[in-house]
Amino acid sequence: MNLIIGSGPAGVSVAMALIARGENVTLIDAGKDLSTELSARRNNFASKPAESWTSEDHQAWQAPQLEKTGDLSMRFGSIHAQNPLSDAFADETVFGGRSSHAVGGLSNVWGAAVLPYRQEDIGSWPISAADLAPHYQAVSQFMPIAGSPDDELQSVFPAFDASALKPLDAGPQAKALLERLNKNRPALTERGISVGGARQAVRNGCHVCGQCLHGCPWSMIYSAQQTLETLKQSELFSYRSGITVTEISEHGDTCRVRLSDDAVIKANRLFLATGVYETARLVLGALPESDSKLVLQDSRQFFLPMLHRWSSGRDPAARPLHTLAKLFVEIDDAEVSPYLTHSQIYSWNEFYAREMIANYGRRLPGSKALFGAIAKRLIVAQTFIHSDHCDQVELTLETKTGRLETEIVSNPDMHPTIDRAASVLSKAMSKAGLMPLSFAKRVEGPGASFHSGGTLPMSASPADLQTDPLGRLSGFNNVHIVDASILPTIPASTITFTVMANAHRIGTLV
Repeated sequence: MNLIIGSGPAGVSVAMALIARGENVTLIDAGKDLSTELSARRNNFASKPAESWTSEDHQAWQAPQLEKTGDLSMRFGSIHAQNPLSDAFADETVFGGRSSHAVGGLSNVWGAAVLPYRQEDIGSWPISAADLAPHYQAVSQFMPIAGSPDDELQSVFPAFDASALKPLDAGPQAKALLERLNKNRPALTERGISVGGARQAVRNGCHVCGQCLHGCPWSMIYSAQQTLETLKQSELFSYRSGITVTEISEHGDTCRVRLSDDAVIKANRLFLATGVYETARLVLGALPESDSKLVLQDSRQFFLPMLHRWSSGRDPAARPLHTLAKLFVEIDDAEVSPYLTHSQIYSWNEFYAREMIANYGRRLPGSKALFGAIAKRLIVAQTFIHSDHCDQVELTLETKTGRLETEIVSNPDMHPTIDRAASVLSKAMSKAGLMPLSFAKRVEGPGASFHSGGTLPMSASPADLQTDPLGRLSGFNNVHIVDASILPTIPASTITFTVMANAHRIGTLV
């Protein structure tokens, strides 16, 4: 039996590959999901056409997210998709990453941005972009992708053929910005900057209703839970939820998985798709050396707000509207980094004014209307840099509690690289009529980008705490890691598509 632990993007991708080969698969997970009450609330909201929603409907749907406290991401009024920090990490840990026990994992709350990796950014890996290419294509058959079919991003990221894609309506701000950037294309190209429409994991038929950050009522934004439902239609597939794994081991050719109720499941092959932090806990717990440590590779992010000086025409808050990434900006400039720097450009959303009021409102009483107006001219870049420039995080297991302890390993090149990237991006955006607010640039902490992994990196000749190109853990014969833990480095462009493609590749080849 093939046993998969985890129903997130990696888990469903390896399952799809195994099923396609005629293999029997059992997938288990903790199975957290929306409550019955919140599911009914979502279905009721989705039963009304978006055009018929009143302002009261909008306010009621968005209120839980807008009024949320705490640091867990929320959709549909629920924080079930992310575990509290203390579930996986030792007390007093300060860290941005989170694990998940939800059906579909963290894909319930992701930003849905989709890009492959390019070969130049994974040159140190034991596999190539060409090895991943057919699996990007295979994943696109069950994960929908929206995007422009013919912009210059295709030449930057040739591992995935985007010619069949159809774009979402980007809205007035992004359309005007892209037009202005295209007028400056020769100067941008000379500086190694490529621009194109964002690619999002969104189904055709999107209602462009503007609820992306609150929970799509019609589930147009992809979640691995959707692929899990497809898998359930196969006679080769079995699913068991409500299961928490506490220990893994291997005895001869048999993998053993111990559950929280002390029951044991046996399998011929075991695939760990539990996410970087849960996988780290299970692997460290399976090792005889109690002082073993894993090293997390982390692609750090920063946010750069900018104001546009030109009119965008219609109200950017009016439908048709989506609030996912609108444009991608790629910087391939050796003076910034030998690797690509990736930016996702966002236009208006309802959180902007609230955040400005929270940060600056006390100094400017009665400024609500002012910040509301500023928010409608605000463009925000979310920029990622390659993990080779970034602080690393050492993970060890607190044996008494089974939780992770963290220690930051500083990289002196991180902030200079961020400053170089921000400078080049600011100059490019200035030429398009944006005014970068450099004083408000915000560098996020370790783990906060969720572009993290590399704790059990693939190697052509794996040593201890490494994996072979099939994700097979050193010292084990039939335990395969298939999540982001095995990516040797974390390039700047989006991570989930490659995690899925690599898991599909392993499921095809084992």
